[in-house]
Amino acid sequence: MRDTRESRLLLVLLVAIAFALITVDLRGGEQSPLDGARQGAASVLGPVESGVASAVNPVGNAIAAVRDSGDRHDRITRLERENAALKQELGSDDRNRARAKELDKLLKTAGAGGYGVKGAQVVAIGAAQGFSWTVTLDAGREDGIRRDMTVINGDGLVGRVTTVGPATSTVVLANDPDFTVGTRMENSSELGFATGRGGNALSVQLLNGKAKVKKGDRLVTFGSSDDKPFVPGVPVGEVTKVERHKGTLTRTVRVKPYVGFTRLDVVGIVVQPPRQNPRDDVLKVKKPPKPKPTPTVTVTATPGGETPSRS
Repeated sequence: MRDTRESRLLLVLLVAIAFALITVDLRGGEQSPLDGARQGAASVLGPVESGVASAVNPVGNAIAAVRDSGDRHDRITRLERENAALKQELGSDDRNRARAKELDKLLKTAGAGGYGVKGAQVVAIGAAQGFSWTVTLDAGREDGIRRDMTVINGDGLVGRVTTVGPATSTVVLANDPDFTVGTRMENSSELGFATGRGGNALSVQLLNGKAKVKKGDRLVTFGSSDDKPFVPGVPVGEVTKVERHKGTLTRTVRVKPYVGFTRLDVVGIVVQPPRQNPRDDVLKVKKPPKPKPTPTVTVTATPGGETPSRS
């Protein structure tokens, strides 16, 4: 449209009409003559607005859900890390308690036998040393460890040191088939030689073929010259079976060792032998005390209202 005098007059007229309609609508309120036109426009445009809203709202909800799911994932990840740390801390406490218990048993055994020990921990098993029953300890030459030292734990004889490095050492276990140690029977003092059978068993050949021995009898180490490789008095195990062989000069018995060779952890390397042979004194520490009988009181009622008697 060209900017002419007629067009300017038309624009002024339209603006005046618009102001007049607004004034009439405001003064009319609900009775406004424009209310019907407004309702008609709403009936036409309302479904369009609802459709647009229904189309837009899922997108907005999805965006909010993605944002919330990210927050939830972060919270879950944080909680999982906290739970893992708590489990690790509890597991560490359990291990520390178990090791403290093993160390306490070791110190009691060493104290009963008069052994000076260097505490160590099993850090590897014998796959690296071949097919023999061996373990590696985290103590070596720098800790004063030497070859042919006796190794014990709180239960009894573990084995002897065979190889020593600067910070580690290798121990052949008492259940190894090539392992042999002199033994002494508790009470009777019958002597013999224990040999490993693999697993959790030993075979002991008693020098006296007529020695009186029965199931449950206990043995300790006899000891070696200069206390190497074995110090005396270390608990070995209990007799589980007596083999009968007539006409032989020796007698063979099966022995279950006190030490569980498949669950070794804390051990002690005997760096100082006892001043005197403890013989079977250490076994007395292992034997549980007999329960004391509980005293009983019997009350007997007497006729005639006399004072009850106690027995």
